[in-house]
Amino acid sequence: MLAYLPRPPTDTSRYGTFPQKPEVPAVPVLLADDSQQQAASDAAERWALVPNDLSPPCSTDVPSEPALLRSRADSEAVTPTRRWPSVSISAGDLPKHRRLSRHDPPPAPWDATSRWYPQHARSVPSIPSPAQSKMPTRSIFSIPATERLQTRRCKLMEDERPLGLASKQRRQRYVTKVGKCQVNLGNIQEKKRFLSDIFTTIVDLKYRWFLFVFMMCYIVTWVVFGTIYFFDAWIRGDVNHIGDPEWKACIENVDNFISALLFSVESQRTIGYGSRLVTANCAEGIILLMAQSIIGSMIDALMVGCMFVKISRPKKRAQTLIFSKNCVISHRDEKLCLMFRIGDLRESHMVDAKIRAKLIKSRQTKEGEFIPLEQSELNLGYDTGEDRLFLVEPQIICHVINQGSPFWDMSAESLKREQFEIIIIFEGIVEATGMTCQARTSYTEDEILWGYRFEPCMSLEKGAFRVDYSRFELTFEVQTPAASAKEM
Repeated sequence: MLAYLPRPPTDTSRYGTFPQKPEVPAVPVLLADDSQQQAASDAAERWALVPNDLSPPCSTDVPSEPALLRSRADSEAVTPTRRWPSVSISAGDLPKHRRLSRHDPPPAPWDATSRWYPQHARSVPSIPSPAQSKMPTRSIFSIPATERLQTRRCKLMEDERPLGLASKQRRQRYVTKVGKCQVNLGNIQEKKRFLSDIFTTIVDLKYRWFLFVFMMCYIVTWVVFGTIYFFDAWIRGDVNHIGDPEWKACIENVDNFISALLFSVESQRTIGYGSRLVTANCAEGIILLMAQSIIGSMIDALMVGCMFVKISRPKKRAQTLIFSKNCVISHRDEKLCLMFRIGDLRESHMVDAKIRAKLIKSRQTKEGEFIPLEQSELNLGYDTGEDRLFLVEPQIICHVINQGSPFWDMSAESLKREQFEIIIIFEGIVEATGMTCQARTSYTEDEILWGYRFEPCMSLEKGAFRVDYSRFELTFEVQTPAASAKEM
């Protein structure tokens, strides 16, 4: 940004990107005789205008080239001659541009696609735009200050446009097209709340972590009770009296830690091979066996329940509910409407299906408070019951743009400048399991087609209706005014 600000008139040779050369004596501007002046002016006209491959000027107030030449000649005739220090530049240091020679045809007149600047006028260092080449250039002449400031304004406006568009394309979505919320929670202080609802916490884990917790629950209990069994047998001396028929052991055939671990697994999983068992000679062995059986039953209930819920979750059912990739805006019943399409790929239907929409948009209140990602409701027929769907075939959901709609003042031109996101939420009960299923998607402003309508995807066959899902995304253009609903 600082490069585009006006600079005081200084020696422009220090801005160059080429190595500096020793200065040579200046060439006098005023020539001796008229013939030499005429020859010099003819040569200057051949190569004075250099094309600049930039966009058209922002204003038409920039003086033309003949006017610049006349003003330069008048100023030289009135004011005394000023000698500018010249800089010698070798041919290898010059940019890869060929100058016109005397034998080349004169350059084409100025048009709207290119600008022509007098090469004998000094200019400040130009800042290359993204569309320009990165070839280093240098100018040892200048142009008037008014045109120089106008050029900077044009370049600044041209450089801001692609940056604005790029930032708009890189904008983060609130909800992805597949329904995943792009919100990360951080700096949670009271994490013990997750342990208070351990069932939901385990179900929400990813499958790799869920399987890890599932296995560790059993392995840890086996190892812990196996260690307790071995420690009890070692304290009572059963380990040192293996094979002694006179010794009354608490746990038979437990002579090391491995045998105690096998006894723990057999007891908890009720395998019972018969080689190891707890006798009635010690009360602690019976108490340990009862405790392990109760804890094992609790782990079975928790882990099996979590596994069943995780497998039967209706989250995968939402994958067979599809939404159109784009929204369309057109007239329906002489009303401007925003429409999208939803369909179900399964033959089993959703029970008590409902649909609603949210508009996510940041705004600033009248008091100056900035509300990021404010949620507002879009009416999809809540008053008339049209939001309750019997989703047997693909249906087009319609939002009427009336005075209560956030899009009341939006036109086709203002739509390109807006920045918002529409979240679609579909809820229903899965007929097979009776569990509630929710499917989500989102539409940004660049995914809304103004003046389009969805093509029909149903046809009548012998004895039934046929849905062609290959035409689910197809749209066609219709005549729709570009004005907003308020203006119409």
